[in-house]
Amino acid sequence: MLKKITFVALMLFQCFVFSQTDEIHLISWNIKDFGKTKNSEELDQIAEIVREADILAIQEVVSGYGGAQAVAKLSDILNRKGSKWDYVISNPTKGPKYTTERYAFIWKTRHIKIKNRGFLIGQLESVLDREPFLLDFYTQDKKFTIINFHSRPYNKDPESEIKALSHFVIDSLNTGPLIIAGDFNVDEKMPVFNTLKKSGFQPAITNKKTTLKWECERNNYLNYPIDNIFYSKGVHKIEGRVIDFVKFCEQLEKARKLSDHLPVFFRFRLE
Repeated sequence: MLKKITFVALMLFQCFVFSQTDEIHLISWNIKDFGKTKNSEELDQIAEIVREADILAIQEVVSGYGGAQAVAKLSDILNRKGSKWDYVISNPTKGPKYTTERYAFIWKTRHIKIKNRGFLIGQLESVLDREPFLLDFYTQDKKFTIINFHSRPYNKDPESEIKALSHFVIDSLNTGPLIIAGDFNVDEKMPVFNTLKKSGFQPAITNKKTTLKWECERNNYLNYPIDNIFYSKGVHKIEGRVIDFVKFCEQLEKARKLSDHLPVFFRFRLE
């Protein structure tokens, strides 16, 4: 009888572990001016917000001194919170002056692996101010790709960049599960995303505002729905939501010191 109970308990534990490792938690976050302006306390607050993720995709890492260091410090803080993390940082993008930045990925190494350090998509350098950063991930012998993307501001024609990225993805990267995570500066309901959607891509969130106002208006501090995660066929969505770390108007000023964007959370598994 004891052996039978032990066997059942072991099987339940294995099922639990598999269910935990089968699911992947991705957070995409435009962390404003992510560099030396973020002090240790703020980096610790950021770590608390993202610690339950398996992969963190960061946009707006400062390209000069301080950006790479902030990513390394955040990874180190996360390492001291119970899990082992690793990170990669892109080279600076090659767009016009004052638009240059880096991208970063930080991930838990227990179940997520990489085989290279990723690359900026040079084919888009001439048509995008900040060419996206592509990295292949592996889990349980399955490969999936994440593109980290930050488009131009809303008043500088981000639509043309989204069109160029969409056609590149469909024409050149239709070989497996693919996720595009980032700040698009365009609402996912707009027609510019139809090309991706017709090819099977879906948004992780809809009708969810992700940017912060300077001040609360009628107890509302949210502004525009412009951050998102798009996922292709081969990726099964379990949950998509915005992580609202502000919660109260009284916290808005403090929250904006971390970022003027909220993180997007996506829980999925590979089919």
